[in-house]
Amino acid sequence: MSATKQRPSVVDGGIAPSNALQSDFNANDDGDSMDADERYLRALGYKQSLHRQWKFFESFAASFAALYSVGGIRTTFTIGVGAGGPAAYWSSYVITCVFVFITAAVLAEVCSALPAAGSIYFWAAESGGRRYGRLFGFIVAWWSTTAWTTFVASNCQAAANFLLSEITVFGLNFPTDPTDIRFRAVQWIVSEGFLFLAIGMNYMDPKTYKTIFRLATGIILLDFVLNMIWLPIAVSNSYGFHDAKYVFTQTYNETGAPPVWNWMLSFYVTAGILVGFEASGHISEETQNASVVAARGIWWSAVASALIGFPLVILFLFCLPDLDTLYGLGAPQPFVEIYAMTLGRGGHVFMNVVCIIGLIFNTTVAGVASSRLIWAVARDGVLPFSGWISKVSTKKEPKNAIIVMHVVASLLLCTILASPVAFSSLVSAAGVPTITAYALIAFGRFFLTPRKFQHSPWSLGKWTRPFTLIALVWNLYLAAVLFSPLYFPVTGSTFNYSPVIFGAITLCGLLTFWLTPEDQWLPAARLGKVHQLEAEYE
Repeated sequence: MSATKQRPSVVDGGIAPSNALQSDFNANDDGDSMDADERYLRALGYKQSLHRQWKFFESFAASFAALYSVGGIRTTFTIGVGAGGPAAYWSSYVITCVFVFITAAVLAEVCSALPAAGSIYFWAAESGGRRYGRLFGFIVAWWSTTAWTTFVASNCQAAANFLLSEITVFGLNFPTDPTDIRFRAVQWIVSEGFLFLAIGMNYMDPKTYKTIFRLATGIILLDFVLNMIWLPIAVSNSYGFHDAKYVFTQTYNETGAPPVWNWMLSFYVTAGILVGFEASGHISEETQNASVVAARGIWWSAVASALIGFPLVILFLFCLPDLDTLYGLGAPQPFVEIYAMTLGRGGHVFMNVVCIIGLIFNTTVAGVASSRLIWAVARDGVLPFSGWISKVSTKKEPKNAIIVMHVVASLLLCTILASPVAFSSLVSAAGVPTITAYALIAFGRFFLTPRKFQHSPWSLGKWTRPFTLIALVWNLYLAAVLFSPLYFPVTGSTFNYSPVIFGAITLCGLLTFWLTPEDQWLPAARLGKVHQLEAEYE
């Protein structure tokens, strides 16, 4: 039975659990058999249902590999450099790094106080306080689960584009035009295959995830090193580098937008590259000493992803051909042709294999984070069929949540068959819900619950208030950019459907908020317990 249809009972002024994964506040548990993590989780009203054996490296890798900034820069480079040119791209990336550090610090502090698998959803509910917490929680639950599932699907299509670009490189007699249904059919089949491979690793024993995290981090660093060393050597032996004036001062307008907004649209890409660092929070119920380790994972993964991305942005600006040549390349993923032009056929094949493997592991790790988020949201009865989705296997993994994520991502990939606009519209909307969730949490923390969780083990101290306000303004600005059309004048083929899709997702959150009775949403009581714990600490 769905958890949303089970009415909790009131016991001695508290709320008894309606889900086996939720604990009874009034139960007398044997505290001696629990460690500090389990005891605090029980105090929040949740039982320790998942295995808890990961440490800092796994927490860091969950966000670092889910971001995969190297792959993100490469996949979106042609879009980013067309908005404002090289000068706008590198400068916008630097600005983005600064504000991402601030946003990550704000979220890390909240995570330190609430190290639960629902993470961003639970944090939003807490930030809304007693009056708006339930509303914030339901909306962000839908925003975050759809964003992460869409991200998983988009990664698989990106990997397919790298593979199918070899059609152009090797001159095969097959179309690579997205408007051709034959190409889209093959692209869909390959994308579904990569999805099956990547998410298939999520069904493995949780103990093997440590190896997956290490392999994912290793392939990202290998990708970074190969680009930083091998690519410039190859470029120097082929068409040569751009000069510094071009890299640091050249402007360009591929978008057709007014000059100022054309420059602002460079944030369209830089913001999308550095988003998702809250993944460490999604796996916090499987992390030891989570109130400190998960917070550190969020912060340091954001810093590391941004820092390795900057030299790569500068390198690509020096090494890639001029913009007219770049936009004249016909492969689905231009970088494959660029690697072929510089590294040769054999070298570029090896590099392409690294790129594809990196995206597969990127998808696998993102799937780990996404499934934990879906599981935690279902545990509180927010999603349809929550009772089934929140079941845990004998191996202490959320197997049904993984299945849901896999099925939904697979269905999203089917939109590739409809038209080239359909799937790209879904992908463009993937980053918006997460960024608006960051903004909503910051809004609640600044205006509604400004004095809560000032004593988190990982604390910003006196910087909490100013950093929270900065995070709010920054993420609202990014949302405005992501809602904007990317190409002007706006037509049916260039219209940005992100606001429409975002509105539909928000409506789903509002409907479940209105249709689910307040006393059936257990965190209503649990957040009260959170505030009680805070008061006792003070």
